Amino acid sequence: MSNKLQIGNMSEADTYLFNTGSHFQSYQQLGCQFAVDANGKEGFSFRVWAPNARGIAIVGDFCDWDAGVKLSKIGETGIWEGFSMDAKPGQHYKVLVEDANGNTKLKMDPYALAFETRPKDAGIVTKLPDFKWSDGRWMAKRKRKSVYQAPLNIYEVHAGSWRKPKDGRDAEFYTFAELAETLIPYVAKMGFTHIEFMPLMEHPLDASWGYQITGYYALSARYGSLEDFMGFVDACHAANIGVIMDWVPGHFCRNDNALSYFDGTPQFEYWKSFQADNVRWGTLNFDLSKAEVHSFLISNALFWIEMCHLDGLRVDAVSAMIYLDYDDGYWEANEDGGNVNKAGVAFVQKLNTEVFKRYPDMLMIAEESTAYPGVTMPVDANGLGFNYKWNMGWMNDILKFFEMDPLYRKDHFNLVTFSFMYMFKENYILALSHDEVVHGKKSMMHKMPGDRYNQFAGLRTLEAFLMTHPGKKLNFMGNETGQFLEWKFAEELEWADLEQDLNHQYQFFVRTLNEIYVEHRALFELDHDPAGMAILDADNRDESLLTFIRQGVKPRDFLIVACNFVPVERQRVRIGVPYEGVYEELLNTESHDFGGTWNVAQPEMRTSQEGHNGQPYNIEVIMPAMSVLIIKPKRIKGYKKGGERDLL
Repeated sequence: MSNKLQIGNMSEADTYLFNTGSHFQSYQQLGCQFAVDANGKEGFSFRVWAPNARGIAIVGDFCDWDAGVKLSKIGETGIWEGFSMDAKPGQHYKVLVEDANGNTKLKMDPYALAFETRPKDAGIVTKLPDFKWSDGRWMAKRKRKSVYQAPLNIYEVHAGSWRKPKDGRDAEFYTFAELAETLIPYVAKMGFTHIEFMPLMEHPLDASWGYQITGYYALSARYGSLEDFMGFVDACHAANIGVIMDWVPGHFCRNDNALSYFDGTPQFEYWKSFQADNVRWGTLNFDLSKAEVHSFLISNALFWIEMCHLDGLRVDAVSAMIYLDYDDGYWEANEDGGNVNKAGVAFVQKLNTEVFKRYPDMLMIAEESTAYPGVTMPVDANGLGFNYKWNMGWMNDILKFFEMDPLYRKDHFNLVTFSFMYMFKENYILALSHDEVVHGKKSMMHKMPGDRYNQFAGLRTLEAFLMTHPGKKLNFMGNETGQFLEWKFAEELEWADLEQDLNHQYQFFVRTLNEIYVEHRALFELDHDPAGMAILDADNRDESLLTFIRQGVKPRDFLIVACNFVPVERQRVRIGVPYEGVYEELLNTESHDFGGTWNVAQPEMRTSQEGHNGQPYNIEVIMPAMSVLIIKPKRIKGYKKGGERDLL
């Protein structure tokens, strides 16, 4: 049997790129790969990076888990290589490592494309899928449009608990082939533009929600095969829905059978134990200063983007990568005496540079919880290079405000308005995510004070304010139905709640609001431009009223937004408007159809000549108790360039 391969070969140039942190398609060569040897014999090559190991072998079904396939080291590259004609697709295997200390242990292949379902952990011999995509129109459209001026309304999903099988099967989870039949039509009907999945890579503990990964290149066996997921993404694109996935490059599962001290030394993790140990999450931190880790991780990001046609990655725990003191416990300052992890910053900048070099239309979203400057600035401007960041400050402030008894809200009105001070400093996504409905924080509906009627009124007001505030949008599954219980990862959503009128009406409200969002350019075209927002009155804290204008690129594309954050109706509320004419109600969150008390729309609003709120005209409305009104121009007069008045 020859170890010289013709197909699946790893050249000297490849190993050089890998060792220098510049091999960004290493998934095509490391791990288990279909190969043909020099004699034309088909089989599978195995390559493992383990620089300090004394020996590496592959054991599995094809050798009765006995002698195995011994791998040979490729020079001084730290990569071990071998070939087996006996290995066949579908068979199981593990990596037998004789580590730097002479101990032997079975490990999971870091580059395996599939694994057994937990608690089993063997890799599965498989080829890179040759999926036949049919989403050419979607991909072409994605290249043409600007992500910044397009609607982005994300439905965040935990694939294992959106729904659970109830047909008598032993299966704990729906596969993506099955989810395609239910989740995609639901998201399309509800009017969301994108689905964002919590991590889908292989992980041993359900309670980690996928954030403690053991198999970075494998779709979790819970959810079927990689081809199942590809088919799901293809079907999403056919339904005009984008797909984003959470990705965790900062830390990994510390279980001894996976990446942890793979060759007996700190290999994927930092050499200094206090820097390697993630105390808060019980994981191990990737050594972001190590070139081979760069090749492993950036290849992984591109693997999911390229192989699965993802439209974006939401990068988890960026703060933990860019700060030395983000975790609990001991830390050491950098050479400048500061707390910035320069290696982490450099890695993040390199990641975004390489992704956008290949896919300038990609969404690279940072879950970054501090005020680190320039998260969404380009790398060449000394930014981190993401194009979006979750607005954690807005989320914390607004939830604190809405959980408060309305009686005291006037004294804390700055919680609503403070975001206006910084809303254009980064490209923000306003996220009401899974983290806000677990661990005793209560569901979104349960956070609202008062009886059920007032809770739903508050929830409608919160959701409408989110949808009209500058920034893109994200809601976790269950938020759209007004679920009362917290999210439970081991159970499906409380779909039975929809049998209650208020829940059903609230779901209809969210659907209506989502439709309004995508149909009105004022709500998304200038999300990141001060021209997209004109504050009319942010100082009426005594009545807890807030009014502003959202503006699109064209002068005619604007909406008036009026918010009443307390359950007290306000009569004869004047609102400044920029043009003379007639305005009409587009949305009243207190409409009877949504579970409110208003059976008819407010009458058309004709302007008065008196200026108000810095605008040349004004209209007068009734502000329902605990509500948001969205008002649109119906027939208005503007100005031609020559100064002659005309209809806009």
